Amino acid sequence: MMNSFKILKQVILLMLLFFLPFLGYGQEIHEWTLEECITYARNHNINVKKQMLNVQLQKINTTESKLTMLPTLGGNATHVYNWGQTIDPFTNQFATERVRSNSFYVSTQMVLFSGFQKLNTLRKSQLDLNISELEVEKMMNDISLNVATFYLQALYNAELLNISESQLKVVKLQRDRIKILVESGSLAQGELLNMEAQVASAELQLVEARNNYELALLQLSQLIDLEDSRGFSVVAPELAAPSVNISLSPVDQVVNYALQHQPEIISSKYRIESARKEFDINRGSYGPTLALNGSWGTGYSGVSLEKDPNVPPTLIAYPIGITQLTGDTVIGISPEYSYRVKPFGDQLKANENQSLGLYLNIPIFNGYRSRNNVQRTKIAVANAELDLQLSQNNLRKLIVQAYADASAALKKYVAAETKLHAQQESFNYASEKYAVGLLNAVEYNQNKEDLNKAQSELIQAKYDFIFKVKILDFYEGKPLVLN
Repeated sequence: MMNSFKILKQVILLMLLFFLPFLGYGQEIHEWTLEECITYARNHNINVKKQMLNVQLQKINTTESKLTMLPTLGGNATHVYNWGQTIDPFTNQFATERVRSNSFYVSTQMVLFSGFQKLNTLRKSQLDLNISELEVEKMMNDISLNVATFYLQALYNAELLNISESQLKVVKLQRDRIKILVESGSLAQGELLNMEAQVASAELQLVEARNNYELALLQLSQLIDLEDSRGFSVVAPELAAPSVNISLSPVDQVVNYALQHQPEIISSKYRIESARKEFDINRGSYGPTLALNGSWGTGYSGVSLEKDPNVPPTLIAYPIGITQLTGDTVIGISPEYSYRVKPFGDQLKANENQSLGLYLNIPIFNGYRSRNNVQRTKIAVANAELDLQLSQNNLRKLIVQAYADASAALKKYVAAETKLHAQQESFNYASEKYAVGLLNAVEYNQNKEDLNKAQSELIQAKYDFIFKVKILDFYEGKPLVLN
């Protein structure tokens, strides 16, 4: 009987070992770092993909602007049958039967001068391409900051979850102590009931903390466009606690660096140059346009005839008059030739036509259209310059505010840390008094709530300071990493 029981235990153990890997299938947890989240979001964000398509369109526009600098070349060919009375295009003769005709034509044109409009259009297209690429970079920077915000929010909720779990353990231990005192008769049954209520409250806080953490993970996974968020988690790095000895980079240094390297500032400068090129393009419409044109053409006609060299001429006699004395008829003889349609190749060679010419177009009056376009682009240039100033001012305000927020967050953290130490001592003292019956449940619960609040304030101040510092690091060109 004992051997059978041992064999059954071994069989069950083997089955568990076999099926254990499959029990967790589909529930594998992958912890994502901040860098992985940012990279994934950049590669999968739909708005970024759309902006990348816009970059491709701008590249096509730039290539098109380059190719407009080259001469144009075009050709055409016709193969036509005409019935009825018509004029042959090559012989200028009337034809009444069916006539076949062919024509071949090639032409080229090169603009020698047009007020530098094509050159300025090319330069404007290159500037617009740079702007579209910087817009992609700006969009990716915004995504990086948003991901960092949600990532830190998830870490913040994770720490609150850990605190809730620790608080539940503390309350349960205190409940067990009270239970022993109640059973020994040292405390009334009501104290144990109050403690059970506190345990239930701590369990509720733990459930809320876990829900908040899971919601933060869900929001982060949706932000990075993760299709399947099951098993999604984040790495909780060992973040150094803020210290009064931490030195922030001078705000002027951060501002100066950001004004030189942030894509929104650079793109604003490019927009000014693009508007100026548009102004040059419109101003070029005041000047004349000089173009060089050349063409070559030939054709074939079904009624273009020539003497047939393969058929000898026929001599034909015909009266041309009479003699004066005898009145005899005078006979004339002339050859009559056979005709054939000229060969295709001979006609193409004989009908060749070439042309080469210079064409000058001088604008005189077009209803002030050119003048109005120039005035519009002047306004566009001034507007772009104001946009640059506005972008610089907004960036400067943002960095100064972030610097002030970081300094304030550090002070808040130091104060919260001092408060937590004092509150922890107060709670430890209250726990000892409560354990011996010198403090009622209401007073104990108030001390516990104050401790929870102090811990939450410290964590909030910690992550607020970290985020503000990361903003300053970002604008100073440092990578967004947590260490």
